[in-house]
Amino acid sequence: MNEEIRQAAEAAKDPSSYGLATYVWVIALSAWGGAVRFIRKLKAGEMSLKQVCLTLLGEVITSAFAGVVTFYACEANSLSSLTTAVFVSIAGHMGGRALEPIESWYRRWAGGSEK
Repeated sequence: MNEEIRQAAEAAKDPSSYGLATYVWVIALSAWGGAVRFIRKLKAGEMSLKQVCLTLLGEVITSAFAGVVTFYACEANSLSSLTTAVFVSIAGHMGGRALEPIESWYRRWAGGSEK
């Protein structure tokens, strides 16, 4: 009986089992974090006006990806919805830097060496 419950719980965490609303809030929250990072860079004068559009697009796409990956990690660890929202937001703000620990873990898991 416990094995059936575990299998049902794992099936519920299949990426295709989440609804569109879940993905919309995860991507929106993480993209928002990326936009905040972009605004901070812009205010700090770290880019020229020519770089603005391309940089904004890159930040939002990278942040959305980091947020979705973080969402999956939170779901795999059965974190609460509010904790997941916090981690997704922070990962969105961190952008590509949020993926570095996951990349490091993956390298160890796959038997590769660290950088």
